Amino acid sequence: FIAKTENVTFEQEALDVIAQKADGGLRDACSIFDQMIAFTGNHLTYKQVVDNLNVLDFDYYFKITDAFLEQGLPEVMITFDDILKKGFDGHNFLLGIGEHFRNLMVSKDPQTLILLEVSENLKQRYAIQSQKCQLNFLLKGLALISKTDVSYKSAKNQRLLVEMALMQLTFLTASADAEKKKDE
Repeated sequence: FIAKTENVTFEQEALDVIAQKADGGLRDACSIFDQMIAFTGNHLTYKQVVDNLNVLDFDYYFKITDAFLEQGLPEVMITFDDILKKGFDGHNFLLGIGEHFRNLMVSKDPQTLILLEVSENLKQRYAIQSQKCQLNFLLKGLALISKTDVSYKSAKNQRLLVEMALMQLTFLTASADAEKKKDE
């Protein structure tokens, strides 16, 4: 409503990121919106908002999940290193993977898809990727992420802790594949 009143054009994903960053606060959302307009002019794009708010792009989570499913450890490790080089915190990235896995679980059933607070385009991406993920992979992954989250603050080498979790996530599907072959 405010964007239309102010003659600001926008991509829906850009407004979604602002809303998520405001965490439910209307005043915060308005303030962030005003800042983004000051930085970007009267047209808000998803990329501009993500870059200016220093928010990690959803694409990273889709990309790394695909790499987990393909047991592509080199891609997982290089992606994580790239994320750290861009100045993002390893702990926040790990929590983001947890949220991504939660969203994938919600997306597995069309009835619960409405629980996602993202754009229609993003809902479609979640729905497609969720069909590639076994429920067991997502549940074990969330348990591993939760365990790593609890250990993060007390870890002497936090990067190594996250890397170990990423390695374990990469090979979660390998054990399921081995069990299937064993049963055959």
